[in-house]
Amino acid sequence: MEEQKVKIGLIGLGTVGTGVVKVLKDFANIEIVKIAVKNLNKKRDIENLDESILTNNPFEIVNNPELDIVVEVIGGVDPAYDLLKTAILNGKHIVTANKELLAKKGQELFALANEKNTVILYEAAIAGGIPIIMPIKTTLTGNKIHKIEAILNGTTNYILTKMEREGVSYEEVLKEAQALGYAETDPTGDVEGYDSAYKIATLATIALNQRVDINKIYREGITKISAKDMKFAKELGYKIKLIALAKLTEENKTDVRVHPMLVSVKDCLAAINGVTNSVVLEGFPVGRVMFAGPGAGMFPTASSVLGDILAIAKSIGSNDILPLMKCSHTINAQQTDINETINKYYIAVTASNTPGVIGCIGEICGRHNISLASVLQKGIDEKNTADIVVITEACKESNIKSAIKELKENSNILNINNLIRVME
Repeated sequence: MEEQKVKIGLIGLGTVGTGVVKVLKDFANIEIVKIAVKNLNKKRDIENLDESILTNNPFEIVNNPELDIVVEVIGGVDPAYDLLKTAILNGKHIVTANKELLAKKGQELFALANEKNTVILYEAAIAGGIPIIMPIKTTLTGNKIHKIEAILNGTTNYILTKMEREGVSYEEVLKEAQALGYAETDPTGDVEGYDSAYKIATLATIALNQRVDINKIYREGITKISAKDMKFAKELGYKIKLIALAKLTEENKTDVRVHPMLVSVKDCLAAINGVTNSVVLEGFPVGRVMFAGPGAGMFPTASSVLGDILAIAKSIGSNDILPLMKCSHTINAQQTDINETINKYYIAVTASNTPGVIGCIGEICGRHNISLASVLQKGIDEKNTADIVVITEACKESNIKSAIKELKENSNILNINNLIRVME
């Protein structure tokens, strides 16, 4: 008896959509019935593409009663939200790579999918080709995950890696990354941390089992990182990475944020270079586990989309399709304000070459209950100033901000060059 084909509609035929079409050609049980595109006349890099299945009206897909699965790879909230909501109301299963949509509208879409007994799978939305959602929901489902440390954006990791290895400025590497296609013409979404924030919002919700609000995630990008910061960090035994962090506090609150961090060269995340992504989970009983691989790209992302399509295809007809993969979060996380967090800090200042200036820095920090772990002073320049870098012991964010305010008011401190948190 011939296996019945699972019929899908694809919304978007850009880089990822093209990859999806190419990999699905090897699966006889999957039929792409319709593909929605912006421009019907655009030349496509797909051999033997049947152009009769193309449409510039995506609602033809979500309202098509023939389809089992709608695959969305266009990104953004508008029109993706209306399209997927309509598809779910029409009983379609969803596969999406849309991290922004999940972060902003996921709660509503997941609730609607549960009501309609459909499933939303989104492996490609978090870490490209790295399998992370399915393992958390299945193999690791018996674990109490309490911490996530992740590099979730290839563009920023490429820039920081290049700065560290070649000693060049952020601006110089950004131009190169744009020329190579690693960075967008407008790189704001990547370099200011929005992309990573969208991803950690959903990942933290799944792993910590509490619904995280994207609007309460502290976010800071990499645009203030200098070649000097890279050099000083290296001398102190660190690399600088854009880290997406999520952890449970002792009070069972969630601490979720995205910002640059000094990462010890001994830590596994320090070895994640270039456009590679990585997710490290800590929990019980598993301990500490690491997932690493390509975080973007045509075929790595298509791999995750394909896995989701096949998982649904094998389960179609079940009374309760893929129950482990459905959203079951009922608790809204109590998210910790950044000012209440406890961190170690890297502080880089330019100071007058005055006797006692390092002691002055120590005294100011001490007045705000901050102890210094290490101090690095670099040579005197022609203006008789010196670069001084300190690493603090763990202290409260609000205290470090008060200390920085007082340092700025001190006549011996000419400039606060940077303040970067240190990963423990």
